[in-house]
This record gives sequence, structure tokens and C-alpha cells, in this order.
Amino acid sequence: MSIISIIITILILSLVVVIHEFGHFILARKNGVFVKEFSIGFGPRLFSHVSKKSGTRFSIKAILFGGSCMMLGAMEDEESFEEDENGNIIIPDEPEVKDERSFDSKSVWARMSIVLAGPVFNFILAFVLAVIYVGTMGYDPAVVTYVQEGSAADEAGLEAGDVITDYNGVKINFGREIYLENYINPIDEDTGEMTITYERDGEEYTVVITPTLSEYYVIGLTYYSNSDPAEIAEVTDGSPLDEAGLRDGDVVTAINGIQIASGEELEQYFSDYPLTGETITITYERKGKEMSAQVTPAVSYKYLLGFSYNLQDVKTDAAGTIRYSFAEVKYQVKSVIKSLGYLISGKGSLDDLSGPVGIVEVVDDTYEATSSYGFLYTLMSMISLTMLITANLGVLNLLPIPALDGGKFVLLVIEAIRGKPLKKKYEGIVTMIGAVLIMLLAIVVLVNDVLKLF
Repeated sequence: MSIISIIITILILSLVVVIHEFGHFILARKNGVFVKEFSIGFGPRLFSHVSKKSGTRFSIKAILFGGSCMMLGAMEDEESFEEDENGNIIIPDEPEVKDERSFDSKSVWARMSIVLAGPVFNFILAFVLAVIYVGTMGYDPAVVTYVQEGSAADEAGLEAGDVITDYNGVKINFGREIYLENYINPIDEDTGEMTITYERDGEEYTVVITPTLSEYYVIGLTYYSNSDPAEIAEVTDGSPLDEAGLRDGDVVTAINGIQIASGEELEQYFSDYPLTGETITITYERKGKEMSAQVTPAVSYKYLLGFSYNLQDVKTDAAGTIRYSFAEVKYQVKSVIKSLGYLISGKGSLDDLSGPVGIVEVVDDTYEATSSYGFLYTLMSMISLTMLITANLGVLNLLPIPALDGGKFVLLVIEAIRGKPLKKKYEGIVTMIGAVLIMLLAIVVLVNDVLKLF
């Protein structure tokens, strides 16, 4: 993990959190709520200024990570609570006199807008970043790039150049959406027929394809095709590559005597020489030392449709930039929701969750893979990561969990239905329980992230 990657991660997370808090700030001010302090970072103040007009203190704090929006009368307002002689927090039932500038003195609808503003601003940030990314790099249309002769897709009439618009009932704008669907709901013997809609020469067609079981060989290698040199991003546990002693971060330099200088050349090698059951010789470098290993690919089976699709970006015009920027935000939100469902269903595991340490690892891998392609390519990759993170924060904060914005919104909905608010005492207890549970989860994820480093 490099210092640069750590700094980039701090900048990304700080931007995402500050924009979230800025959403709360703007709607609080709009609804006449007094914001006691709006800060960038946590810990002791390094610099602060009190606005003569609003009375709000704007602060920059020592730990430049995230931020906060402290509103008068909100549950986060530390002065709303008292402590007994043992230092335990006492949550009052109700304040004796409500300040008209306090959060809880405003209408339930005003408070709803303030609570929802944070996640909404995260989605706005995602859209702005999407416009920058799509306008610069383009988007990945779901174009069929190859159809295997004699496959189910070939027999159904699919051809290279067709543009997939619907994949088994899921609207498709990007090639990544097909990848996401196949990851969340992999094709197996229970999948049955797949319905695919595509465009060809301006006409729309729909075909039904039955997946077929295919035999292929694997060595357990994950790499980036745009990496230079051909660095191994991940070695699958228990795979032939793992058993041969190769590790994450090793650099492949040759296979069977054929020199490999980049991820692109490694991809081309596997295209020219598909894996079979025959043993191959892999030459690689680890910390500057050249090594070699004999690797025998393992046979694997997979249900396939018999076609591949595009995952590379292509340029688009101004109208396309706006259209696909909206589609990008929709995709990011959908991917978070589907990933949550994947975890809740039990298909995923704790290793699929990442906290700050895990995010640093992702940033570091992305930086290493893209830095050789120049500043612009690296910047766009970081913008893409930021889109994903801000969409994650927006969606997660809308979950109906106490202490999150979604939990607060649910309490406000209950208040709107009842015609009166819950007692502060009960609201405070629920919020504190939620905060403790979130903190425990964060600790578990942090420990797991650290363990994955070793």
C-alpha cells in the first residue's frame, strides 16, 4: 500500500462524506434550522470561522477525514444530552422549551427533506462525476463481440455487432450490466431459458437461448488486461496457480518460452493458445527475482450461452453523455442494491465487504494498474471509483437502520402517520442501539480487511 493510494483514499472518502453533510446543511438552512457547526474533518479544530450572518461555525479539523453538520436540536447535537455523576448519558423525554430554530421544532415534512438531503446529494455527486467520466472516456455499449460457432447463441441467430438491450428481463445500457447479472445470478442447471433482446440495423429482435454445459480449463489467474507489466491481481485459493506457489503481485514474464510484457500480451497469449490439460511453464518475477513454475490447468464446467460482449469504453456525443450519465448513476445504485441482496441471501461472504482499509487496497490496485497510462487515465479511474463509493454511501444511508438517514426517515414517517413524534427518550435509545450495531459491524469489517492483507 503506497502513501499516494492512502492520500487518494482519504481525499475520495472526505469528498463523499462532506458532500453528504453539505446536503443536510443546505436543506437545514433552507428550512430555518440553525446549524451550529459545519466541519471538514474530525478532532481538534485547526481553523474555524463563525459566520456573522448565520452564526454557523465553519471548521477545518485535525483529522481530514469526512465531516459533520451539527444542527440545533438534532439527535447528533451533543448539547441535547446530559450526563449523570457517573458520566452516563441521560436522554430527556422532551426539552422544556423548543427553540424555533431547532431541528425538532420544524414540521415533519421539513425534517424529512433535511434527512433525505444527504443521500440525494451523494447521488447528485455521482451524476456530476458520471458526466465528467462519460464525457471524457465514453461508455461501454453492450455490443456482441463474438459468437461461438455451433453454440446456443449461434443457433438462436445472435451475431457479432448486435446490441443487447434486455438480458433476461433486465434493461441493459452497458456491457457491465450483463457482467453484473451473471455475477449475481450465475447461469446454472436451474437457470432454464434466457430471453435476450437486441438491436440490429435499427430493428429489435428477441431470442430465447438455452444455456449449454461447457468444459474449459483454468489456472486460477486474475489480471488487468491494461496492466504493464502483466501483474497478477489475484490468485484463486486452491487453484493450480496457488498450488504452484504463485502469489498476488507476481509479474508474469513468459509462458512456455513466449515473452509476456503486459496484461494485453497475456490476454493475447490465452487467445492464441487456449488452455488445455497440458502442463505449461510460467516464468514470473517476484521482488526482482526471476522464478518459474510448472502449472497443470484444472478442468472446470460452466453453463454458457456462447457469446462474448464489449466492456471497453467508446466515445459519445453531448446528448449521449447526458443520457448515459443518468444510466451510469442508475447502474451504480442498482449494483449496490443487488450486491446487498447477494450478501443477505447468503451467496456472498464477509470477504465481499470492505471498509476503509479495503478501499485503500482497491485504490492502490487501480492506481498501480493505470498509472503507467498517464494522468488522465488514472484520474478517470479514480472518478469511476468515487462514483461507486458515493452511490454506496447514498444507498446504505437510505437503509431503514436506526442511526442512519433511512432509519431517521422511518421514524419521521411513523410520526407523520401518528400525528405526533415519538418521545425523545425512545428515539434516542433506538438510535444508540443502531449506532452500536453499526460500530460493531465496522470493527468486524476493519479486522477482516487487515487480515486479508496478510
